[in-house]
Amino acid sequence: MSAQPTVRARQRGFTLIELIIVVAVIGILASLAMPNLIQVPRRADEAVLKNNLHAIRQTLDQFNADKGYYPSTLEELVEEGYLRDVPLDPITDQREWALEYEVFDEEFEPAETDLPEDGAPGIIDVHSLSEDLSLDGTPYNEW
Repeated sequence: MSAQPTVRARQRGFTLIELIIVVAVIGILASLAMPNLIQVPRRADEAVLKNNLHAIRQTLDQFNADKGYYPSTLEELVEEGYLRDVPLDPITDQREWALEYEVFDEEFEPAETDLPEDGAPGIIDVHSLSEDLSLDGTPYNEW
Protein backbone atom coordinates (compact mmCIF):
# COMPACT_ATOMS: atom_id res chain seq x y z
CA MET A 1 0.00 0.00 0.00
CA SER A 2 1.15 3.47 -0.70
CA ALA A 3 1.24 6.25 1.91
CA GLN A 4 -0.33 8.70 -0.54
CA PRO A 5 -4.09 9.35 0.03
CA THR A 6 -6.26 8.48 -2.88
CA VAL A 7 -8.04 11.11 -4.96
CA ARG A 8 -11.35 10.16 -3.37
CA ALA A 9 -10.02 10.71 0.16
CA ARG A 10 -8.82 14.26 -0.70
CA GLN A 11 -12.25 15.31 -2.07
CA ARG A 12 -14.30 14.46 1.05
CA GLY A 13 -14.27 17.84 2.88
CA PHE A 14 -14.55 21.53 2.13
CA THR A 15 -11.54 23.73 1.80
CA LEU A 16 -10.99 26.63 4.18
CA ILE A 17 -11.67 29.13 1.38
CA GLU A 18 -15.05 27.52 0.64
CA LEU A 19 -16.06 27.70 4.31
CA ILE A 20 -15.00 31.36 4.60
CA ILE A 21 -17.03 32.26 1.50
CA VAL A 22 -20.14 30.48 2.84
CA VAL A 23 -19.87 32.20 6.23
CA ALA A 24 -19.36 35.59 4.53
CA VAL A 25 -22.45 35.10 2.32
CA ILE A 26 -24.56 34.09 5.35
CA GLY A 27 -23.29 37.17 7.22
CA ILE A 28 -24.21 39.47 4.35
CA LEU A 29 -27.71 37.99 4.08
CA ALA A 30 -28.22 38.27 7.85
CA SER A 31 -27.11 41.92 7.86
CA LEU A 32 -29.64 42.67 5.10
CA ALA A 33 -32.49 40.97 6.98
CA MET A 34 -31.83 42.41 10.46
CA PRO A 35 -33.29 45.93 9.93
CA ASN A 36 -36.57 44.39 8.78
CA LEU A 37 -36.66 41.93 11.67
CA ILE A 38 -36.05 44.65 14.25
CA GLN A 39 -39.29 46.41 13.22
CA VAL A 40 -41.48 43.28 13.43
CA PRO A 41 -42.65 43.83 17.06
CA ARG A 42 -43.47 47.47 16.36
CA ARG A 43 -45.43 46.52 13.23
CA ALA A 44 -47.35 43.98 15.32
CA ASP A 45 -48.18 46.63 17.95
CA GLU A 46 -49.37 48.99 15.23
CA ALA A 47 -51.60 46.29 13.77
CA VAL A 48 -53.10 45.60 17.22
CA LEU A 49 -53.65 49.33 17.79
CA LYS A 50 -55.47 49.69 14.45
CA ASN A 51 -57.60 46.66 15.25
CA ASN A 52 -58.46 47.90 18.77
CA LEU A 53 -59.36 51.38 17.52
CA HIS A 54 -61.56 49.87 14.81
CA ALA A 55 -63.28 47.59 17.36
CA ILE A 56 -63.97 50.45 19.80
CA ARG A 57 -65.29 52.69 17.03
CA GLN A 58 -67.60 49.98 15.71
CA THR A 59 -68.82 49.32 19.25
CA LEU A 60 -69.52 53.03 19.82
CA ASP A 61 -71.58 53.11 16.61
CA GLN A 62 -73.45 49.95 17.57
CA PHE A 63 -74.20 51.36 21.03
CA ASN A 64 -75.53 54.54 19.43
CA ALA A 65 -77.65 52.57 16.97
CA ASP A 66 -79.15 50.51 19.79
CA LYS A 67 -79.62 53.19 22.46
CA GLY A 68 -79.95 56.41 20.45
CA TYR A 69 -77.03 58.11 22.20
CA TYR A 70 -73.29 57.57 22.67
CA PRO A 71 -71.87 56.25 25.95
CA SER A 72 -70.30 58.78 28.31
CA THR A 73 -67.48 56.36 29.29
CA LEU A 74 -65.81 53.32 27.75
CA GLU A 75 -66.63 51.41 30.93
CA GLU A 76 -70.31 51.87 30.03
CA LEU A 77 -69.68 49.72 26.95
CA VAL A 78 -68.37 46.99 29.25
CA GLU A 79 -71.22 47.35 31.75
CA GLU A 80 -73.81 47.12 28.96
CA GLY A 81 -72.16 44.01 27.49
CA TYR A 82 -70.88 45.55 24.26
CA LEU A 83 -67.25 44.79 25.20
CA ARG A 84 -65.74 42.23 27.55
CA ASP A 85 -63.12 44.72 28.67
CA VAL A 86 -61.75 48.07 27.55
CA PRO A 87 -59.12 47.18 24.93
CA LEU A 88 -55.44 47.72 25.65
CA ASP A 89 -53.46 50.38 23.80
CA PRO A 90 -50.36 48.34 22.84
CA ILE A 91 -48.25 51.46 22.34
CA THR A 92 -48.78 52.82 25.87
CA ASP A 93 -49.57 49.42 27.48
CA GLN A 94 -52.58 50.99 29.21
CA ARG A 95 -56.33 50.81 28.91
CA GLU A 96 -56.54 54.61 28.78
CA TRP A 97 -57.57 56.34 25.56
CA ALA A 98 -57.90 59.92 24.35
CA LEU A 99 -61.65 60.39 24.10
CA GLU A 100 -63.44 62.67 21.67
CA TYR A 101 -66.88 63.76 22.85
CA GLU A 102 -69.79 64.96 20.76
CA VAL A 103 -70.23 68.73 20.65
CA PHE A 104 -73.60 70.38 20.36
CA ASP A 105 -74.05 73.85 18.92
CA GLU A 106 -75.87 76.40 21.02
CA GLU A 107 -78.51 76.59 18.28
CA PHE A 108 -79.01 72.82 18.31
CA GLU A 109 -80.93 71.44 21.22
CA PRO A 110 -80.43 67.67 21.36
CA ALA A 111 -83.54 65.61 21.80
CA GLU A 112 -83.88 63.75 25.09
CA THR A 113 -83.10 60.51 23.29
CA ASP A 114 -79.78 61.95 22.08
CA LEU A 115 -78.34 62.05 25.61
CA PRO A 116 -78.06 59.45 28.36
CA GLU A 117 -79.92 59.85 31.66
CA ASP A 118 -77.13 61.93 33.24
CA GLY A 119 -77.16 64.33 30.26
CA ALA A 120 -73.40 64.00 29.65
CA PRO A 121 -72.16 64.17 26.08
CA GLY A 122 -71.15 60.85 24.60
CA ILE A 123 -67.88 59.53 23.23
CA ILE A 124 -67.85 59.62 19.43
CA ASP A 125 -64.21 58.67 18.80
CA VAL A 126 -61.07 57.38 20.51
CA HIS A 127 -57.35 57.85 19.87
CA SER A 128 -54.13 56.60 21.39
CA LEU A 129 -52.56 58.70 24.15
CA SER A 130 -49.09 58.08 22.69
CA GLU A 131 -47.29 61.04 21.18
CA ASP A 132 -44.81 58.77 19.37
CA LEU A 133 -44.61 58.52 15.60
CA SER A 134 -45.62 55.38 13.76
CA LEU A 135 -43.43 53.65 11.22
CA ASP A 136 -45.10 55.64 8.43
CA GLY A 137 -44.36 58.92 10.26
CA THR A 138 -47.85 59.81 11.50
CA PRO A 139 -48.47 60.30 15.23
CA TYR A 140 -50.35 57.44 16.89
CA ASN A 141 -52.73 59.92 18.51
CA GLU A 142 -54.01 60.94 15.06
CA TRP A 143 -55.08 57.44 14.07
